[in-house]
Amino acid sequence: MIVKSLDHLNLISKSISKKLENGDCIFLIGEIGVGKTTFTRFLINNLQNQKGLKETEVLSPTFNLLYEYEIKDLKIMHYDLYRIKKDNELDNLGIFSENEKTIKIIEWPDLIKTPLTNKLEIHLEYGENDKERKMKINGINKWKDFENEI
Repeated sequence: MIVKSLDHLNLISKSISKKLENGDCIFLIGEIGVGKTTFTRFLINNLQNQKGLKETEVLSPTFNLLYEYEIKDLKIMHYDLYRIKKDNELDNLGIFSENEKTIKIIEWPDLIKTPLTNKLEIHLEYGENDKERKMKINGINKWKDFENEI
């Protein structure tokens, strides 16, 4: 699919936000600057709007590795694993220790080998111009055919 603009990316994130629930995991895959954190910002802000909350600033967790967002009955854990290079570093983060009570959004998930039941993979690539992105969505279980729904 071709994402034509930031507004289009926001609409896609809104569709995904309506289906998200605790236990879900989103893998964001793509090179630096392609829009992974922008997508996450839209997603979290859409969830906040749906729950009647004020939008908060959503930053890239590149240096902190993790930012958490409490959105009423949802807890979002936004990871950026760009600087994680070894399996033991990944293990020390305990990403999947609270599997059922959180939604995980993970940028740079390359090292993760844990089998997940409700995973949505979003692959982003640069498009033909500065505003366009190529997006491919792969999902497991409830996310299996999601790309056809948007």
